Amino acid sequence: MREPRARRIVVFGTYQADAHPRVRVLMEGLRAAGNNVVEINEPLGLSTAQRVSMLQKPWTAPVLPAKLLVRWVRLWRRGRAERRRNRPDVVLVGYMGHFDVHLARLVFRGSVIALDHLIFASGTALDRGARPGLVTRALALVDTLAMKAADLIVLDTIEHRSRVPERLASRAVVAAVGADSSWFGAGAAAAADPGQGEPVRVIFYGLFTPLQGAVTIGRALKALDGMGLGPKDISVTMVGSGQDLAECKDAAGADAPARWIDWVASDDLPAVVAAHHIALGIFGTTAKAAQVVPNKVYQAAAAGCAIVTSDTPPQRRVLQDHAEFVPPGDHVALASTLAALVGDRERLGRRRRQARELARDAFSGGAVIGELVARLPSVPTSESR
Repeated sequence: MREPRARRIVVFGTYQADAHPRVRVLMEGLRAAGNNVVEINEPLGLSTAQRVSMLQKPWTAPVLPAKLLVRWVRLWRRGRAERRRNRPDVVLVGYMGHFDVHLARLVFRGSVIALDHLIFASGTALDRGARPGLVTRALALVDTLAMKAADLIVLDTIEHRSRVPERLASRAVVAAVGADSSWFGAGAAAAADPGQGEPVRVIFYGLFTPLQGAVTIGRALKALDGMGLGPKDISVTMVGSGQDLAECKDAAGADAPARWIDWVASDDLPAVVAAHHIALGIFGTTAKAAQVVPNKVYQAAAAGCAIVTSDTPPQRRVLQDHAEFVPPGDHVALASTLAALVGDRERLGRRRRQARELARDAFSGGAVIGELVARLPSVPTSESR
């Protein structure tokens, strides 16, 4: 009896796995499930902020569409060659593939097209300060057209799945963001629990957007100073930059027990995070902040950190009772929670162990893609739609 052929999957698009490793998690999971996975990737070389700007105001940045066109020509050629060689069963379009999915539909006729729709362009624009109006309505149309072009729409939370238009809801599946193998490797060499005379090391890394709630973190750092907790008790590392960085620093004040780092290379970040005892998630009060579980929560848990983050339905669902939760935007609660962990090293060690165990069981690529893999055989192709 002949064994079934491994499903052939092409991961396609202008995604940037170094900056947005979600695609690595999906690829690791698909490979672990026995699929033959091939990449056709031409990174666009733009940050999320630049991509959002391109979506909001494409007429003001002609260089950005030009960069996209150059990548698309390469993707077209490589995709056509791959299709002639061996047409893939599935094409997975990577993160921020709102436009790439249309190219994939043209190149890979007859293949199942799956779109990793990790963010809604309209929601991201609103979260970053855009006012509701013509631009956000146009971005909502971009979202809808992208989802319509896909046979399978991959979301990261059930809250995001609920935003898929009803007529497309049958195509939606949830695959949590998860963490790639580099984070689990870092976790294997995670820092030991701090001794009584050693400061607890805390890390935040992110883009300092409203979703992150960075200003709340800054105010909490100020409150820690007011509680009498200094560098001998707690050491906070703040990594990244973005629109709220200056306000965050102002809120923290000059005497806060913190150091500020603009950037850490993506290859180095897992080890940097694993050298800390606590990782901060998100604390924003925006609508989007209530719908997501950020990369850092999955990654830092895999790296062996205790997680402190906002108490929202998706984060509570994913982390269960294995993390410390505070109300969104509540800097006093955040400072009090950190102070409690500093004062109770046994509790801190327990939270670290719980996070590592949860990550091992639920955050790997193989763990997060169950619903996606289950749907692949039954997804209709474009020819049968």
